[in-house]
Amino acid sequence: MQNLRMRMMREEDIPAVTVLNAGATPAVNLLTEEEVASLHALSDIALVATNRDREVIAFLISLAPGQPYDSENYQWFENRGVRHQYIDRIVVAPSAKGTGVGRAFYESVFERARERGANEVSCEVNTDPPNPGSLAFHDRLGFRLLAEQWTKDETVKVALLARSVY
Repeated sequence: MQNLRMRMMREEDIPAVTVLNAGATPAVNLLTEEEVASLHALSDIALVATNRDREVIAFLISLAPGQPYDSENYQWFENRGVRHQYIDRIVVAPSAKGTGVGRAFYESVFERARERGANEVSCEVNTDPPNPGSLAFHDRLGFRLLAEQWTKDETVKVALLARSVY
């Protein structure tokens, strides 16, 4: 069993987060260090989990409404007019799968969403290329499918998901 520690993401975590994100493609889109830094700057919640060697083995980035973020998926949720807390991405290293870190990250997001008066937590999961593990994870947490859309110039299809915070 791993000894995990969850904390707020720091600027010095960005290189490790970028590497972890790259290892999860195509389940998540590839980002440069500069893009991760920009996303971190826009985030309302940015968390990492580290192992006993203080290596980043999981992360989550979430945004409040009203951010100048040009993501097609974020904009879809923004255009619905529902108060939401958007999870842009979560990545858990294979060595940390099954530890409960993903669920712990999501509980933190739900708590923040309730504090802000949001009605739901929103996110998307790739369906083409497929990401069945993430779909199953979100299903276990009670997320429901709202719609599907093609993004990235029709190269990626996503399921747009939401769950009430109550």
